[in-house]
Amino acid sequence: MKFTEIIGLFKENKTLTRSHMKNLLEMAMADSHFDDSEYQLLKTLANKYKVSEKELEKIKEDPSGIEFEVPAKKEEKFEQFFELVHMMTVDHDIDRAELNLCKIFAKKFGFADPDEMIDVIVENIKNGLDWQESMSRVSMYKPI
Repeated sequence: MKFTEIIGLFKENKTLTRSHMKNLLEMAMADSHFDDSEYQLLKTLANKYKVSEKELEKIKEDPSGIEFEVPAKKEEKFEQFFELVHMMTVDHDIDRAELNLCKIFAKKFGFADPDEMIDVIVENIKNGLDWQESMSRVSMYKPI
């Protein structure tokens, strides 16, 4: 693999990560209340994706330059969607605006039945299941 191809993959991954962080911030603030549990989850996920708090703050301050990107792999799509649902539920109060935004994200990711998928993921999160276990359970009901 050429050096320019490696740099291209790095940039592609970075823009996908920035898009996901923007989406998580949108979800956290959809109910006009950015609570500590949401902030803690956001920091944990930012750390997972190697996004610094400084970078996260930049995204929060000016998200306008970040375009929505859909991951190419179905596993990555599901993982990101699972994390968005987790952000919606982490404060134990699912607001109508958060739920509507979650359904919009589901459609943007190409998921056919967002209501059923969200319900299953919410239940799996309550039961402490991770995104991989949740993906296999969702797949039992309907292929994703």
